[in-house]
Amino acid sequence: MSPIVISLIALAIIFGGTLFGTFLRPLLHEQHLSGDSKDVMKLGTGMIATMAALVLSLLIGSAKGTFDTINNGLRQNNAKLLLLDHTMAQYGSETREARDSLRRGVISTVQRIWPAEKTTMAVDKVDPAESGIEDCQAKLRQLSPRNDDQRRLQSQALQISDEMDQTRLFLIQQVGERSFPMPLLALLVSWLTIIFFNFGLFTSRNTTVMAVLFVCALVAASSLFLILELDQPFGGLIKISSAPLLKALAHLGR
Repeated sequence: MSPIVISLIALAIIFGGTLFGTFLRPLLHEQHLSGDSKDVMKLGTGMIATMAALVLSLLIGSAKGTFDTINNGLRQNNAKLLLLDHTMAQYGSETREARDSLRRGVISTVQRIWPAEKTTMAVDKVDPAESGIEDCQAKLRQLSPRNDDQRRLQSQALQISDEMDQTRLFLIQQVGERSFPMPLLALLVSWLTIIFFNFGLFTSRNTTVMAVLFVCALVAASSLFLILELDQPFGGLIKISSAPLLKALAHLGR
């Protein structure tokens, strides 16, 4: 399910707890709503609210950490991408095929991860499954350096491409994996439902109170939406931008 669907379901469950509390209030005997009972319930609600806040901050931090890890990894690879292309250009015209393979690989990556991009590169015919860095490495190893400078540049280019490949494999492992277990999210929703149930149990049913509680439930569901969005860095409303990679692409092969 998409993050917005999960968040709407969570909103319905959480605010449903409030409605159930307001429905149950008139059915309870007065002794259940005495001052001592209210004090105990308030203390219990405060404890649950504290735990929910801790778990919520943990989930947001975990999702944001995953988002930043992938984003920073891509930016570092963009810098190495330009450095690799510059190193191959210094080697000489013999690296033209390797540089073309690298450029095609970048185009394939953008089209695969950001298919909605409306750029001029869309007219290029590339294999969607092509791995530019691996093809580039193969062509680099086939070079026959004629002097010490070319041997140094070949070695440097292979080292940079190896580092890029390692980063690529690491990012592939990160993509598609949750940074947190979904049962933890379900537990958080249940705690929030209990909290809002207590709100409904000890408040009078009127338009103002219900509107405020609905807004509070909406804020809680929005925080869950934020967590789920950050945990999917290449999809949804909050996603990693393709702009740095497109800027790097504009300088490749020059």
